[in-house]
Amino acid sequence: MKPLLVVLLLLPLFAPAQDSTGAPVCKLIRETDPYTKETKLSSGFVGLDGASVTIDADSKEIIVLFSVEGTEKCFDNNSTADIFFEGIKSKMTARNAGTMNCEGLFQFVFKNSRNTPPTLLQRMCTKKITQIIFTGNSKKPFTVNAGPVEQITLMTLANCVVTEGRALIK
Repeated sequence: MKPLLVVLLLLPLFAPAQDSTGAPVCKLIRETDPYTKETKLSSGFVGLDGASVTIDADSKEIIVLFSVEGTEKCFDNNSTADIFFEGIKSKMTARNAGTMNCEGLFQFVFKNSRNTPPTLLQRMCTKKITQIIFTGNSKKPFTVNAGPVEQITLMTLANCVVTEGRALIK
């Protein structure tokens, strides 16, 4: 009976860790470039309703890349994204910082620094994104929604990438 009790008491030590919000502790993908020996961090793709997103960091930049699903998703430097956060009535608007494409790729690029991150990135780390409205070359808006689990996951991963990305600065 005592060995069974000891096993039951040790079981929580081997369970996956979670933070107080119930979101999984962040595990980032860490890669080292074989030529430059520079380390890069990636959150991996997180699925949203109508898109997926990944957050990557290296010593110079933090890149938030959205892959929008569907046809006729062409974006250039005049394309915009209106981001709505939970608990904030106003929206934030950002332009596509990536190259012109018709693959549905839209990205935000931020400088990786030890200082306070830009407002949009800071909000992504501290507030839940409820929806994003992308407007591409066709001027036809496309809405991407985030469910409650995706909101927490995206906020947690953004915070992890920003925090651990600072350690990459040389």
